[in-house]
Amino acid sequence: MTEGTATRLLDAVPPMTVIVVGTGLIGTSVALALKACGTEVWLSDADQGKARLAAELGAGRLLPPAGPPSGPADIAVFAVPPAMVAVALAAAQRNGLARCFTDVASVKQLPLSQAAELGCDLATYVPAHPMSGRERSGPAAARADLFVGRPWVLCPSGQTSAECVALVRGMVGACGAQAIEMTAGEHDQCVALVSHVPHLVAAAMAAQCAGAPGRALALAGQGLLDVTRIAAGDVGLWTEILAANAVPVHEILLSVQAQLGAAADVLAEISAGQEEPAKRLTAMLETGREGVAALPGKRGGPARHYAVVQVVIGDRPGELARLFTAAGAAGVNIEDVRIEHSPGLPAGIAELSVRPEAVPVLSAALAAGGWPVASPA
Repeated sequence: MTEGTATRLLDAVPPMTVIVVGTGLIGTSVALALKACGTEVWLSDADQGKARLAAELGAGRLLPPAGPPSGPADIAVFAVPPAMVAVALAAAQRNGLARCFTDVASVKQLPLSQAAELGCDLATYVPAHPMSGRERSGPAAARADLFVGRPWVLCPSGQTSAECVALVRGMVGACGAQAIEMTAGEHDQCVALVSHVPHLVAAAMAAQCAGAPGRALALAGQGLLDVTRIAAGDVGLWTEILAANAVPVHEILLSVQAQLGAAADVLAEISAGQEEPAKRLTAMLETGREGVAALPGKRGGPARHYAVVQVVIGDRPGELARLFTAAGAAGVNIEDVRIEHSPGLPAGIAELSVRPEAVPVLSAALAAGGWPVASPA
């Protein structure tokens, strides 16, 4: 059993044939996931070099100019920028490339409205968006397991056929993702909060580092890296995404701006020697903690409290594998892991998140293996 087959949802029925138009990170990841399920995958891209690389990675075969030799595919997936979806959809429908069509763009109202303006057949179009990605881009960054356990939003219009929704649902499940239906408007409001504004906030914080003194950046730890990581994404693509979802992003940015402004005002009062504003600062930080607690945990369920066991590990090949093997032998499931490197030293700190009751067992097992273990956080 392949990894892709093992991780797909049990009730998922993979499509027989799929055409992936656009072989960047998401398109190639979709192709790899479906290929692992036995789907016949055809690849197309305006950049033939990217399409060939995706094919060499095992994502599928290059689409012949006349289309699939066996006739229309079950589904054509458009992994192209939001403003290009409707044009690609219109061309594919004219050429009869597939029975049903979907896309993976980060906004949904723009492609849907443009498709209607171009006279596309909306009955066969299922607007969609997998809530997964990486800060890296291109086919070389693609992974077959990119969507496992992640939400994949479907935004069928009032005209979308039930047959096409079912086909796309099967494809989503085959990729290991969980299909969630909502309207295009609801989707764009939601992603403004959980994806688009966070990217802008990360970019704003990362911009502070652009001209910062080297002495300050040398002190950077995991906190700054966590906050700024996603700012490394494709600038051109993110410009399109944010522009296409400008209204809800603008509304949430104003709210964030108001909160930061209030924090700045409080700090100004504190720096002037006032003591009372410190209580307001504490209240702001507590609201932030409440927001973190509201975020869903594993498999979309309620967030659980995990204890963090800190372990000093050497910067040597196989050290993490040895660490995980020791945890597995002790019967402990590592729920999450992060590594903080020690500047200038051949060692780092691995922070292992486990259930609180597993801490004594894991600590004893790791200590017996020769790892220095810190008290759980």
